Amino acid sequence: MPAIPRGLLLLAATLVAAQCIAQPAAPPLPTHVAELTSSVRHEAWDGVVEAIRQTTLTAQTNAKVLDLPFDAGDAFTQGSVLVRLSDVEQQAGLSGAQARLAAARAERREAETDWTRTAELFKQHAKSQAQLDAATARRGTTDAAVNAAQAAVRDAEQQVRYTVIKAPYDGVILHRDVHVGQAVQSGPPEPQRLLSIAALTPLRVDVVVPQTVAAAIRAANEATIRLDGGRTVVSGHITVFPYADPASHTVHVRVLVPGRVDSLYPGMTVPVAFPASRAPRLLVPASAVVSRGELTAVYVLGPHDTLSLRQVRLGHADDGQIEVLAGLQAGERIVTDPTAAAQTLARRHTADEPRP
Repeated sequence: MPAIPRGLLLLAATLVAAQCIAQPAAPPLPTHVAELTSSVRHEAWDGVVEAIRQTTLTAQTNAKVLDLPFDAGDAFTQGSVLVRLSDVEQQAGLSGAQARLAAARAERREAETDWTRTAELFKQHAKSQAQLDAATARRGTTDAAVNAAQAAVRDAEQQVRYTVIKAPYDGVILHRDVHVGQAVQSGPPEPQRLLSIAALTPLRVDVVVPQTVAAAIRAANEATIRLDGGRTVVSGHITVFPYADPASHTVHVRVLVPGRVDSLYPGMTVPVAFPASRAPRLLVPASAVVSRGELTAVYVLGPHDTLSLRQVRLGHADDGQIEVLAGLQAGERIVTDPTAAAQTLARRHTADEPRP
């Protein structure tokens, strides 16, 4: 065989080197070894957000609604005027009570003067014991009349105050039961409802759980409230009711929401996760899972770096980890970057295709 010219060999070597530079070797795939981990399994149930402080404001005097500054859904601050009622009758009642108090005080002053004069004359034997007793009785009667008139003034003042209803705390209007111009009554049979209000802090979530997990929830004393956008709020204040529903075999659990959470409002439904049990579980990073329609799978890196897409059945997810119930064995390596794995697999398939 004739020798290959030296120049041709150099040209071939240059072409191979250029090809290697143009197509650099792919970096190694990031992997994770699936291992059985003894961890707490969390289970979630839907709960209803409740306001701990919720108040129904009712009419405490008979009047007409003049102003309702807030509507349902509006937020307010402590001290804000929520309802303003007409006070014409109440002011008239107060004026009458004040006039009666002034008259009672004048009569008491007169009775006091009469008693003082009668007592002096009695000492001089110019008045009888009966006259002194009568003056003393009149003084006591006028004292009682003044006390009653003062009580009537206080009651009339309270009736005036009832015409302006202020917020007892920061909160939100849940429901409005009256409208401007409507006449309201303080009863009977019961005071008329005006507004329903609630404080936005503190809140709690009422959750109904199976009685079989009540003991584990009570022992853990921790719950995770799941919000929109993947956000969570962890609470360490849990109350498990000490009785179960005999029909549904469920237990109520109350979870206190720590602080103010802007996206939580009374009446909302939110999922709440509780530590339910501890058992060995096969956990993998949630980022390694591929979902394509109804297919859920992971890329498995086998012996000799063989790469395959394998279908798996998943369980509960916790803190970026997800439980694999079937399709994967402990000790197997999975690729944590599915995009890179798909690209690698595509390159391998291309390289294996026969060239024309």
